[in-house]
Amino acid sequence: MVRLAILLVDDISTAEDVVQEAFTGLHRNWSGLRDATAAVGYLRTAVVNGSRSVLRRRKTAREYTPPHNPNARSAESLAMLTAEHQTVVRALSQLPPRQREVLVLRYYGDLSEAEIAEATGISRGTVKSTASRALDALQSIIRTGR
Repeated sequence: MVRLAILLVDDISTAEDVVQEAFTGLHRNWSGLRDATAAVGYLRTAVVNGSRSVLRRRKTAREYTPPHNPNARSAESLAMLTAEHQTVVRALSQLPPRQREVLVLRYYGDLSEAEIAEATGISRGTVKSTASRALDALQSIIRTGR
């Protein structure tokens, strides 16, 4: 959940706060859950909504540098991976919030279209079209170096 929040708000401490609030909300409303297996969906939705709230209040995006990757084969490959990751994160930050959410949930969160639709409150068809448009926009941003 923290990884999801980091990709949405682009700041580790804020992401941790968002996830903590989501868990607090789950604890407060535990008796209201119809099915305990729905807890993960509740948390995911709470993290997405909490991230949206943070982004609404915050007008400027900060750059996130990922932690050291111990699986990198060399300093050069780590530098390339970090540079590529930063390029993608920078490009993601330029997308509209809904497009960014859909891509992050789909490719970083490994969620299905149905799970994304549930977490964001939009239809599966909207998830598909938003993801397609977001990928096109992301490629354009990366190509032009904006």
